[in-house]
Amino acid sequence: MSEEKEVQNQEEELNGQENASPENEEKKEPTPEEKYSELNDKYLRIHAEFDNYRKRTNKEKLDLIATASSGILKDLLPVIDDFERAIANNEKVDDIESVKEGFQLIFNKFKNTLETKGLKPMDSEGKDFDLDLHEAIANIPAPSKKMKGKVIEAVEKGYYLNDKVIRFAKVVVGQ
Repeated sequence: MSEEKEVQNQEEELNGQENASPENEEKKEPTPEEKYSELNDKYLRIHAEFDNYRKRTNKEKLDLIATASSGILKDLLPVIDDFERAIANNEKVDDIESVKEGFQLIFNKFKNTLETKGLKPMDSEGKDFDLDLHEAIANIPAPSKKMKGKVIEAVEKGYYLNDKVIRFAKVVVGQ
């Protein structure tokens, strides 16, 4: 029996120690200073994360702007190669018609490359003068009544890039 009492005493001691452990103690309410420091810490961390995010996005924007034109420049490199070959070939050629044809082919390739990137020329002649599209550089008497207020001649073409005017047409307007 003494062994049973001894085992029982040991169990009571263990139970007493378990009850005294911090797990069974009631959780204390944090003090206002602890709450303040916790919230302040959270605020500082969020502020630092946002600042890092802002810096990262600004850096990405600068990188994007710096390399934005690389796509079109890469597409224009074959045109430059064609011009270099034409210039080298023109030193040996006596036939002016082949030179004209070569430059016309290069021009068409250049124009097609720009058009695939969204560039479109503006057709202005004979259209009504529009301040949103045209820049009047001269006014002349209209050759006929129906040409009053219309574009007589486009001195410099205007261009659209994806339906947005990137260069206004310089025109002569009939009055």
